[in-house]
Amino acid sequence: MNEHYPVPTGPRRHVPLVTRLVIFALGSFAFGFALVPLYSVLCKVWDTGNRWYGTQARHVVERPAVDRLVTIEFLSSVPNAGRWDFRADAPTMQVHPGKLYSTTFYARNRSGAAVVAQAVPSIAPSSVARYFQKTECFCFSPQPFAADEGRHMTVRFIVDPDLPADVDRVTLSYSFFDSPRVAAAN
Repeated sequence: MNEHYPVPTGPRRHVPLVTRLVIFALGSFAFGFALVPLYSVLCKVWDTGNRWYGTQARHVVERPAVDRLVTIEFLSSVPNAGRWDFRADAPTMQVHPGKLYSTTFYARNRSGAAVVAQAVPSIAPSSVARYFQKTECFCFSPQPFAADEGRHMTVRFIVDPDLPADVDRVTLSYSFFDSPRVAAAN
């Protein structure tokens, strides 16, 4: 035994380990909260995602390129665990870059209970995401649904006229999930 640093015995011998475990747990919890603002900052820096748009519509200046058409394909998906009907009202749309367009998606809660849902968007090819700007979208905020409620939700968007000339098709896809964290808060 080391005479300069005696080893504690009894219940006090676990105090250093418990202290380290509590500090680790608190650090992990703080890191989890830091991820949300970090994600928003990174999306803004890299000009991807839609987290920083908030719920406010963006100001758009239309400059239609009437000599060009781009096909926008709308896809929708729901996880196996959710009980949703979710689909685009129109599977495709021909658009002139630089002109503002609207489309709708239909969602119906089939769970028999009130639910809050969140749509997560994805744009393909990912290299053109910065040319596809949503000015209004149901994905900007959680969507509360009453039991068995269904409704049409609007997406307003504009394709930047600077979209590379070799791109003639863009896919906008949404995954629609139950948001238990938001539902619990309500």
